[in-house]
Amino acid sequence: MRTIDAEHVALVRASMPSVEDVADLSDVFGLLGEPNRVRILISLLNGPMCVRDLAAAINLSESAVSHALRLLRAHRVVEVHRTGRVAHYTIADSHVRDLLELGLEHVGHTILIHATTAETDRDCDPGTIPCDQLQV
Repeated sequence: MRTIDAEHVALVRASMPSVEDVADLSDVFGLLGEPNRVRILISLLNGPMCVRDLAAAINLSESAVSHALRLLRAHRVVEVHRTGRVAHYTIADSHVRDLLELGLEHVGHTILIHATTAETDRDCDPGTIPCDQLQV
């Protein structure tokens, strides 16, 4: 395969995670592709919550929340801690928290590709690139 910068390509290849790690990461990102699961995780940024309270917070059935939590738990995104008969869910670790917080920060300052023209025009800074030339 021909390359322009063979040294850089070699460096990238050497630092590439294993196939299994890439597949695991892809699975986690796939989980984050469903809005209700993301809403559950955002709710958990404020601290541990039980299924009933999560369901009330995001206006979803307890069954749907339980199913989503089962998937998130299987991929080590959330953890469960039991106190008697009540299970409280938390964000699994600081990496997951950081990922969510960075994602929220990112969407808070970017213009969405699927935004309408009026929304894009409103968000543009006339002193920089013309709105019709923006690339995200």
